Amino acid sequence: MSKRDCYEVLGVERGASADDIKKSYRKLAIKFHPDKNPGDASAEEKFKELGEAYEILSDDQKRAAYDRFGHAAFAPGGGARPPGGGAAGGGFHDPRDIFESVFGGGGGGGIFDSFFGGGARQTEQAGRGNDLRYDLEIDFEEAARGSEKEVAFNVLDTCQECSGRGGMAGSRDETCPTCHGRGQVAHSRGFFTVASTCPRCNGAGRVVTNPCRKCGGEGRTQQRRKVKVRIPAGIDNGSRLRSSGHGEAGVRGGPHGDLHIIVHVRDHEIFVRQDDDLLCEVPVQFTIAALGGEIEVPTLRGSARLKIPAGTQYGTMFRLRGQGMPNVHGHGTGDLLVRVQVEVPSKLSRPLRDKLEEFAGLANDEAYPLRKSFLDKAKRFFGAR
Repeated sequence: MSKRDCYEVLGVERGASADDIKKSYRKLAIKFHPDKNPGDASAEEKFKELGEAYEILSDDQKRAAYDRFGHAAFAPGGGARPPGGGAAGGGFHDPRDIFESVFGGGGGGGIFDSFFGGGARQTEQAGRGNDLRYDLEIDFEEAARGSEKEVAFNVLDTCQECSGRGGMAGSRDETCPTCHGRGQVAHSRGFFTVASTCPRCNGAGRVVTNPCRKCGGEGRTQQRRKVKVRIPAGIDNGSRLRSSGHGEAGVRGGPHGDLHIIVHVRDHEIFVRQDDDLLCEVPVQFTIAALGGEIEVPTLRGSARLKIPAGTQYGTMFRLRGQGMPNVHGHGTGDLLVRVQVEVPSKLSRPLRDKLEEFAGLANDEAYPLRKSFLDKAKRFFGAR
């Protein structure tokens, strides 16, 4: 993706003086600084873009190269000394370093500290807390009608003693001596250099001179939390719900992560779900299947009457409109599919057996069309051999 024009980024004309460029940068950098826009990725990108544009236009040599060749002057093979020094195509300086150099920060007590309450890198570098997963099991009926559940879990939350600052009252922050305020340390791995979170400050870039007795300077402690979760009607097994800001607290005042609830719906003893439709198998007396009649079938909203036509066969499926699961996005309701299981009596009294034997003697092949069709196919098969 092509980069925007540096003058456009800083909101100045191409002939703007160095003072005008600096004033515009100071104004916009304060507006989009990550410490003033926690969690806003768009503001962070604009802040980085401002730093790159200012680094180019505040240097006479780089500005002259940019005015002639544009951003291509700093691409590999561009022939100009790139922002950040080194060979052509090198990286830019950290936008925070540029910001601090303009505002006189970095040593404490500068303009940077007055704008953001001290601790130049603390809020941005104190990373967002981890997200948490909670597996929630609910009944089939709760999934159908929706409900509200309260979940309880242990979490690293903001320390109540120091309000997440990590230090006792009156304590001061100092630049971390291990990472020099960057929040990361570099390790050489052969030809590669790998950056990792500083073990001394946990990425905050600052350390407290008098750590909190309760949290040891981390700004968070293990606590028990309860959160109410709304279960939407029609939710399916394995669905994920997100509760923003209910994950772990970040180190030293960093923003909270999120809580992800994975919903597990218990199986139902009658219904099986197929998308928004429900399937159930209903046993039907063979006399009703043969002669026709009405049966009562269960639904999620009570019982319903279903008409069985005469001659209904085993496995015949009937559909009851609107008796299924509600769509979780509010797009109507599924259907209930009823599969007939024709039941043959397993225990026969003498009178009943006599009647069935009489029925068997009277019924011919025409009474059993499926059997007749099968026998015809079998005869053709054996006749062709």
